Amino acid sequence: MSDFDSNPFADPDFSNPFQDPSVTQVTRNAPPGLEEYNPFTDTKPAPPGSAPKAMPPTTNTQPAIMKPTEEPPAYSQPQQTQDQARAQAELLRRQEELERKAAELDRREREMQSLSASGGRKNNWPPLPEKFPVGPCFYHDISVDIPVEFQKTVKIMYYLWMFHTATLFLNIFGCLAWFCVDPNRGVDFGLAMLWFMLFTPCSFVCWYRPLYGAFRSDSSFRFFVFFFVYICQFGVHVMQAIGITGWGASGWISALTGLNKSIPVGIMMILIAALFTASAVISLIMFKKVHGLYRTTGASFEKAQQEFATGVMSNKTVQTAAANAASTAARGAFKEQF
Repeated sequence: MSDFDSNPFADPDFSNPFQDPSVTQVTRNAPPGLEEYNPFTDTKPAPPGSAPKAMPPTTNTQPAIMKPTEEPPAYSQPQQTQDQARAQAELLRRQEELERKAAELDRREREMQSLSASGGRKNNWPPLPEKFPVGPCFYHDISVDIPVEFQKTVKIMYYLWMFHTATLFLNIFGCLAWFCVDPNRGVDFGLAMLWFMLFTPCSFVCWYRPLYGAFRSDSSFRFFVFFFVYICQFGVHVMQAIGITGWGASGWISALTGLNKSIPVGIMMILIAALFTASAVISLIMFKKVHGLYRTTGASFEKAQQEFATGVMSNKTVQTAAANAASTAARGAFKEQF
């Protein structure tokens, strides 16, 4: 069997390929330390002639901890666009407005039921004694007639009317004191009493009552009546604050003129002029505020025309006059034919 294991083609003198003289010469001339070099380690080989330092064995006592992976970002809904946010805000505003109107209607209905149970609404303004020969002319109750969102504005206008009335009353005493130090000022004193008796009821009826009715029934026609009359009222406030001599107002010009005659009278008239000025300024501010509220109520000139036409045609006096005129014209035409 040894004959079969031998290689007949092999060189009998060459038994080990590593015994080749060229290989053995290279291995003998290799630099020292090359046997210890391991290319797969991070440590550098020791320099020649130095023994490697023995490192003490280290044991890791810390448990193995897995580093947590980064948490996924929280789920966030896509941001709404500006149009969607605006539409949502508009829907919320309309819903609140409808709820407020429904609550207002319920409140009015309960109040009307209570009034009907007590005998109906009775005039309560001006508040006069029961034994007075003349009774109240109007029903005035802001908390009952005016919606909640407009009550503050109506109250301010009512207080403004009272403030102007008080100023006109004080103007009488100012012009009276001026007349006492200057006998030529009797006309101013007489006009001061006339303005108080004229402007007090007329301002209440001509601009405050239309404003009260406009907010109560959302009437465009009454809003226009208020604007027209109140512009004239504002002009009166400005003229009274100026105080032209001979016009019956203790304005700035009249106060400075009275100051030359008597210092106490002049100071009194200056205070009244300041009240007239404050009344004019507050009137302008409230005019702008009412106009802003008017624009939000949906009133317009076309609605005012329709309300005016409807009111005129539904008036019994107008209907009677129109029926009489039509019957008279028909009779005249009938007589002409025969």
